Amino acid sequence: MLLERTWRWFGMGDTISLSDLKQIGVEGIVTSLHHIKPGTAWHVDDILPVKKMIEQEGLKWSVVESLPVSNDIKLGTDKRDEHMENYKTSLVNLAQCGIKTVCYNFMPVLDWVRTDLRYKDSDGTETILFDYHTFAAFDLYILKREGATDDYPESIILKAREIYESMDDKEKEELAYNIIIITQGFINSAVEDTNDYKELFLHSIEQYKEIGSDRFRDNLSLFLKEVVPVAERHGIQLCIHPDDPPFSLLGLPRIASTVEDFERIFSHNSSLANGLTFCTGSLAARKDNDLLQFIEKFADRIHFAHLRNLRFLNDHCFYESGHLDGDIDMYPIVKLLLKEQYRRKNEGREDIRIPFRADHGKKMLDDFHRKSNPGYPLVGRIRGLSEIRGLQTAIEQIVKSKINP
Repeated sequence: MLLERTWRWFGMGDTISLSDLKQIGVEGIVTSLHHIKPGTAWHVDDILPVKKMIEQEGLKWSVVESLPVSNDIKLGTDKRDEHMENYKTSLVNLAQCGIKTVCYNFMPVLDWVRTDLRYKDSDGTETILFDYHTFAAFDLYILKREGATDDYPESIILKAREIYESMDDKEKEELAYNIIIITQGFINSAVEDTNDYKELFLHSIEQYKEIGSDRFRDNLSLFLKEVVPVAERHGIQLCIHPDDPPFSLLGLPRIASTVEDFERIFSHNSSLANGLTFCTGSLAARKDNDLLQFIEKFADRIHFAHLRNLRFLNDHCFYESGHLDGDIDMYPIVKLLLKEQYRRKNEGREDIRIPFRADHGKKMLDDFHRKSNPGYPLVGRIRGLSEIRGLQTAIEQIVKSKINP
């Protein structure tokens, strides 16, 4: 198969073991060194034990997700140069260990946002949801961010006030804790879980007050100027993850949301080492994004794919649906990805297999009795992986029958 089946694994603390993953048909592991703080170099002695553990189960470490870009690099502080040197060192060491695909993001403060982590779908499964009005209620009336009212139209402000007034104190605290701590805690959170976490979060936002989109783009451009040549020399494929969701929140700059954004990013360095993590769920949360256009324009730069689906409840609210039953038609997406892989194969290229993971999943069956990170249940992801694998198999068989009738 031309799409490599991978799975995001959160290390020894993950309730899902590597031996479990081998049983369900996973080929490659997507993981990170979560204990190492952003801005610190990854050394061979840190990388090899994890790689060995994965390989002992007959798997491979396919993708680093992620090698985090520190806040100092994003902000351009006086620590930026040191942190970029450490990032380059990490890339060299990963390449030395044979790990060649590195996913990263350039989102400020929050890596991703959902407002309900236990949304009940009509089939009894549980999933995660983003509601813009509820997020506005958090921003305006719980966080009380300075200047927040300037970022919302009156209709959103009124609806947000209505939502806020309908919540009790426990619900307000849970909303803030979910957004700031729970969804960020298993990655590299900008805020630690302390009693004053909301104040720390506001401070993190405040640091970006003088940094608009143009300056933030300049900071990304400088980062790419430094790290892409190193990645290219050592055979590393860097792939930036889109903003999630792909529009501005909390007055923070978002610069990886549209086709135009990625055209700018790839114009900073034409090397194919400057690539894209094609995340269907993140990109589709913006209705004016055409996912097939992303594949057509950036096919050679897609080094990693997150395949997940979503369903809109209205223009301001979506939840993560089953992988094949949302508002995204997954068939033409997988078909076009495979078409591009066949093109690479016919050109004699070696990088013909794109690692993909069935991103996120709905809680179902035994998932309700297992501990997992938000969006990462076992059974729900097995279902998603099986559905995408079945779709891929069917498409490949159709292609083969046309070539060899």
